[in-house]
Amino acid sequence: MKLSARNLLKGKISKITMGAVNAEVELELADKQVIVSIITINSVKRLGLEVGKEAYAMIKASSVMIATD
Repeated sequence: MKLSARNLLKGKISKITMGAVNAEVELELADKQVIVSIITINSVKRLGLEVGKEAYAMIKASSVMIATD
């Protein structure tokens, strides 16, 4: 598989919170930082996601906003 995303972060799923339609999946990286993604429940099932399983966060963004108070 080839991807256009430049940021590919490997980690382990640390938490999955199921909602009515979507699920919040937390991926803990090697440096203990956590990436959170909202995906459909169908995607959680199709990918066989479960706590402790290794997975990747693929990030592609055309812009990143930075704000201060």
